[in-house]
Formats: sequence, C-alpha cells, structure tokens
Amino acid sequence: MCATRGSVSVSDPDATHRLAAIDIGTVTTRLLIADVSPARVIEVGRHTDITHLGEDLTQTGRLGEAAMKRVADVIERYVGEVRDARVERTTALATSASRDAENSKDFMRMLAAHGIEPHVISGAREANLAFLGATYEKEGEGILVADLGGGSTELILGSASFEGGVHSQVIEMARSIDVGSKRLTELFLESDPPTSAELEEARASAVRGFRSYFDQLKTRPEEMISLAGTATTLSAIKQELAVYDVSRVHNSCLTGSDLADLLEMLASQSLAERTNVVGLDPGRAPVIVAGTLILETLLGMAGLDSTLVSEHDILYGTLLDTYRDLA
Repeated sequence: MCATRGSVSVSDPDATHRLAAIDIGTVTTRLLIADVSPARVIEVGRHTDITHLGEDLTQTGRLGEAAMKRVADVIERYVGEVRDARVERTTALATSASRDAENSKDFMRMLAAHGIEPHVISGAREANLAFLGATYEKEGEGILVADLGGGSTELILGSASFEGGVHSQVIEMARSIDVGSKRLTELFLESDPPTSAELEEARASAVRGFRSYFDQLKTRPEEMISLAGTATTLSAIKQELAVYDVSRVHNSCLTGSDLADLLEMLASQSLAERTNVVGLDPGRAPVIVAGTLILETLLGMAGLDSTLVSEHDILYGTLLDTYRDLA
C-alpha cells in the first residue's frame, strides 16, 4: 500500500528566487509561481486550464487554429500573473503535442507574440524534469515515476536522497512513450460510452507501448508515484471533492482496486454523464476513461498494488532546474 516513505523536511536557506514555470501540454496549460531555494519550493500561485491543444492531432498531424488560440489566450493571462507577482525568471515548456505537430513553429511564433517563448523539449528532458519534481522532499530507491499526459507518458525509475541541504536524484532508466489519454481516446474510444472491445483495444495498445520499458528494467519498482491530471483527478473523484483541494490530493493513495472500480464506473457512463461526476473537471471528461485505463495498466505492469499521487511534478522540476541555472 502507499506510504510517504522517505519524506524529508528542512528549514529554508537564505538564497531564494521567485520563479515561474509554464507547462503547455496536450490537454492542459499550467502555471506555477513559487519562491525557490535549494531545498524548498513555496508556492505563490498556481493555475490549471484545460485547453486541449492536441485536439484532432492524431488524425491531422497539425495543431488546430482554435486549439492554439485557446492556449494563447491562457498564456496572455499567465503573462499578466507573472508580471504582477514580480517573478525573476519564467521558464515555459511545451511537450508532446508541440513535439509531434507539423505546425509547431507557427504555434511558437503565436505564443511569442503573447510574451512567452516556450522551449519544445524532448521526451527524455520531460522525463528528467518530472522525476526531479516528483522526488522533491523524498528519499528512497526503486521509485517509479509515471507522468501521464495527453499525448505521451513518461516513465522514470530511480532513487532520491537528501544530504547537506541538497536533494539529489539518480535515474536508472527514463523513457517517453507515445501512450497518452488524448491519443488513446482518439485512436480507439469512438463510442459513447466506449464499448468493451474498444477498451480492450486501447489496453492492448498501452501494454504494447509500455512492455519494452518494463522488460528492460534491471530492478523492479518498489513504489510508484503518479503525476499529472489523470492521477490527481482520480484521487479527487475517489474522495468526492466537489472543490479541488491540493492538500487532500497530494500524497493520497490509489490502489489497483480503486482504479478498477473507477474505470468500470467512468467507462459505463456517457460523456454527458461523466461531466457531472463529483471531482471531475468537465473539461477532462472526454479523456478520463483512457487516462484511468493507462494508469491501471501501468500499475499492473509495475507489479505494484498502489500508487502515490503527487502534485510535485514537471512544474516543480522546472523550477528547481531553473534555480540551479541561477545559482
């Protein structure tokens, strides 16, 4: 079962910078502003907007004009938040959808006109930053971090330690795999609600995508930390959180039985019915079935019976990495 094994707590060192991180993903666009020191991230402001940048990308290979504008409008608002917070440096990253799209450069130019110039990062870079964020304030070996996105999933196995006021991580194997909630939904889940055959096709595809990663591991995971919107949403649904509460979601636990029950419930509902589920943002309702299936599949392939859910993700990793550049 889940345990917050190896958590560490330290006092804040003096050298602190106010930084911002923006993550432009396939389903969501997010902002985190925080005061960052070598051993502490103190959140100042956080925003998550479901923008569905990857809408129809699987079929067309391109980012749609409406999808790009949704993100650009959010970025314009974020730029104002960052300015008002007197942030020293902002790091903006674009991930799977921007990596895959034929017109990614056009999208980057659109965002630059709104005041942000994101870096389109590789899957390997995304995985490293996710692990850095997920293992912030943790210690342990055999930690499998699963960062579930709309277009890809990053899997990272490694260890984390804390010595002399500094966190350090050692990564054994990291991969970015083109299995994501938006991608599987568009490829396989055509019916509303999805049929059993569609769900099995989607699961088989996920297993094929993840198999080589687990086959190549030299050591087996001892614990799993799940990041991003699928995991945090499922925790909120399990706890029936009508109002999202970071303090209740962070370090919460999802068991294999929880995931099986949640998948059965969500997959049996129409899209309209899912929008009324307590704890589920209606904007995530179209992709939550595929996301749940992916997470359940991963947990089984890892040979574990539960996963910790963490709010410390690639945004935290980006802030810590930016701080190191400033030091």
